[in-house]
Amino acid sequence: MANVPSPTDPTDLPDIAARSEAVRHGIDRLRRGDVVAIGPAQDRVVVAAVETLSEDTLAGLRARSPADTLALAMTPPRAGALGLGAERAPFLARLRPATTCAELRALAQPIATDPQALLAPGTPDEASPAVAAALDLAKLAGLMPMLLVARGDGAALDHAPLPLAAVARFAVDSSRWLTQVAATRLPLVDAEETHIVAFRPWGGGPEHLAIVIGQPDVAQPVLTRIHSSCFTGDLIGSLRCDCGDQLRGAIRAIAEQGAGVVVYLPQEGRGIGLVNKLRAYALQDAGFDTIDANTHLGFEPDERSYVVAGEIMRRLGITRIRLLTNNPGKRAALDQLGVEVVDRVPLVIAANPHNEAYLRTKALRDGHSF
Repeated sequence: MANVPSPTDPTDLPDIAARSEAVRHGIDRLRRGDVVAIGPAQDRVVVAAVETLSEDTLAGLRARSPADTLALAMTPPRAGALGLGAERAPFLARLRPATTCAELRALAQPIATDPQALLAPGTPDEASPAVAAALDLAKLAGLMPMLLVARGDGAALDHAPLPLAAVARFAVDSSRWLTQVAATRLPLVDAEETHIVAFRPWGGGPEHLAIVIGQPDVAQPVLTRIHSSCFTGDLIGSLRCDCGDQLRGAIRAIAEQGAGVVVYLPQEGRGIGLVNKLRAYALQDAGFDTIDANTHLGFEPDERSYVVAGEIMRRLGITRIRLLTNNPGKRAALDQLGVEVVDRVPLVIAANPHNEAYLRTKALRDGHSF
């Protein structure tokens, strides 16, 4: 199978590198509880994640937020879960001056108390593009999308402000600058003639894998599975989902046909990350279904992107596929990326008592076919 070089114009690489490095730096800062400046001078905010907030960070934000205008921001799904409205635009409202760090961090619990007592009187503010981009950055960091926001120019900070375009283009940038870093034979229990190819995005993000079974003929539609990582299902045999069964079923189906590819993407929990997926499981134990659990945490029902999958298939010379999936949304996403899905091949997995409700929700609310 051909390894097609990247289409990225070499003159683009410095810009991609700068944008990607800025986003990675912002992700690291949010995860360790530091502040991040984001946006152009006329619309610049300094933000910190509620989930990792410390007393020192809160004090620093208050010092740079004039006249007690420090605000709380969250995505529309999280605002709806907390009874604050905000159906489409991000929620943004000023905090009462006496709000404590402990009270704010309590809002990052999956089931939080009503935050109205922490908010200053008045109607919510209009969230700027910089606030929306900052919430997207929190998602990329695997954190609950809830932020403290201070207006300011970012002066006296130890980092340059993060450009809005860097966050918006991060997924595409990561796909355009993939590097093949390893390739080796890897016999599998159900597919002995298998090779695995590893691709690394610029900036140190997690690797993406192509599991190539047999010798696919790229002149014909290639039987392909796009599989998002699932630590609990793929690795330790969780019965709460069908992911592990789907992965192994796809490998068997491809081996039985003779050739095909599994593209394995690090998109745990429909793109919300492992920790947030475990939080969603706790919410499901409290009565939420899988979709409502994700939105209650502040995420969309499905946060995944398949841009990297499209680029990996292009690198392998694959342009037409028979897609092993029950998810119609995945087929539509690949069509938009220029990968022709000539057929959808269902992956029929038997339910068990622990995942019956989960599979039923995917069928009834997400249009999955089984």
